[in-house]
Amino acid sequence: MVSEQLVDLSRLQFAATAMYHFLFVPLTIGMVWMLVIMESVYVMTGKQVYKDMTRFWGKLFGINFALGVTTGITLEFQFGTNWAYYSHYVGDIFGAPLAIEGLMAFFLESTFIGLFFFGWDRLSRKQHLLVTILMAVGTNLSALWILIANGWMQSPVGAEFSYQTMRMEMTDFWAIVFNPDAQAKFVHTVSAGYVTGAMFVLSISAFYLLRGRDIEFAKRSFRIAAAFGLASALSVIVLGDESGYTVGEAQQTKIAAMEAMWDTEPAPAGLKLIAGINESEMKNDWEIEIPWVLGLIGTRSIDKQLPGIKDILVENRARIVSGIAAVKALEAVRTDVGDDEAKATLERHMSDLGFGLLLRKYVADMDQVTPEIIDRAARDTIPRVAPMFWAFRVMVALGFWFLALFGTALWFSVKGDFADRRWLLRAALWSLPLPWVACEVGWFVAEYGRQPWTIYGVLPTHLSVSTLSVSSLYGSLAGFVGFYTLLLIVEMFLMVKFARLGPGSLGTGRYTNEPAHA
Repeated sequence: MVSEQLVDLSRLQFAATAMYHFLFVPLTIGMVWMLVIMESVYVMTGKQVYKDMTRFWGKLFGINFALGVTTGITLEFQFGTNWAYYSHYVGDIFGAPLAIEGLMAFFLESTFIGLFFFGWDRLSRKQHLLVTILMAVGTNLSALWILIANGWMQSPVGAEFSYQTMRMEMTDFWAIVFNPDAQAKFVHTVSAGYVTGAMFVLSISAFYLLRGRDIEFAKRSFRIAAAFGLASALSVIVLGDESGYTVGEAQQTKIAAMEAMWDTEPAPAGLKLIAGINESEMKNDWEIEIPWVLGLIGTRSIDKQLPGIKDILVENRARIVSGIAAVKALEAVRTDVGDDEAKATLERHMSDLGFGLLLRKYVADMDQVTPEIIDRAARDTIPRVAPMFWAFRVMVALGFWFLALFGTALWFSVKGDFADRRWLLRAALWSLPLPWVACEVGWFVAEYGRQPWTIYGVLPTHLSVSTLSVSSLYGSLAGFVGFYTLLLIVEMFLMVKFARLGPGSLGTGRYTNEPAHA
């Protein structure tokens, strides 16, 4: 059995590197399409200011992209160093989208980024616009394949366990690609990136307007960001609803934890706005609820029930008992491949094999399992409710704030007097960090809510780790956090430096000390 400290440190290290990496990814995904919009307007109108906008915001995009690549490479290496058994167990499936991402999306993205920066004087307007579009496509393809891999971890389709190889093996590549969970996760995640990119441009443009500098440049940037941001915020909310439906279909434990739903409620279940969560007694001391909403989101019906945590525990306990039979049968087959009775037993209980493996956290021999151990393993299948509940509400509240802010910004942009609304400009400026908060808590809900599984219902987290020393993990964790913090400081320094310089950093002479005018 693997020590709990080793598992916790391995999880903490991966979480730290992933969360740092995800500080850069949303901005990359969102900014690139804004560059496409700005350059498209330049090609259509021939106005120099739109070319300058593309080059200036592209410079900030490039800084962020470089840091994102640096932090992202480490994550893939960790599958081999920290999660060796995971890589062995599911590498046949998980490795495919990661390999495609590297060969197709990443190289496409990187190639056209080079052409974007160095092709302004070598390519025609239309050719350079095509480069920018392909750069955006590559960026989104990169996200697609990563999220297909992650979606399979959340909802493992198109694969089955082989007792001959003791691994999961792919049976249907296209089922993995078109996995509803993966597709919903992709569109929701990239929409969140679009909101991040729009807020970045909106906030910095508001900063220029508040300072009364680079007025025409800032006005045009603000308008584009407001329109793109409103569309993106609407997409996040609509696609978040779709993501909630797929979670309700594939991970009912997660949605019950997100909603602090301890008991199965009559359909359609209500959505809790806030609640006083009492995890020790498995109840809410108080709650404010909107009737029907959760049932409609989670089931798309008014008569289908969503199970509560207590009923899920009962079901999972039964699956653990069934999983014991699967584990014992698997051990018998490994001892004697000709044992047809054991094969038949394994086949009957195969769907619960992962639940039986949860017991390996406590015992090595299934004959040593007691009802108390089964109860502990069943309780492990429910993530802590309070962090899930409140993190989800922070994400949702921020989503509606973005909708209100971008909607207001676009309204006054259409009226033409947004530059005089200093309260709006201040709201935009102070909202700059909020999309990152929303992205991080959203990622937390998705990943923490999957626990105790690396592959939901298939492979427990405590079985996935490599055999490492605790001291080496402490050292590498400290190294990663220190190095990534340094990279984050470098990123923020460069971003603040060039944002403060503004379009004058292009050296065109058109923006330095530009007088303020309407």
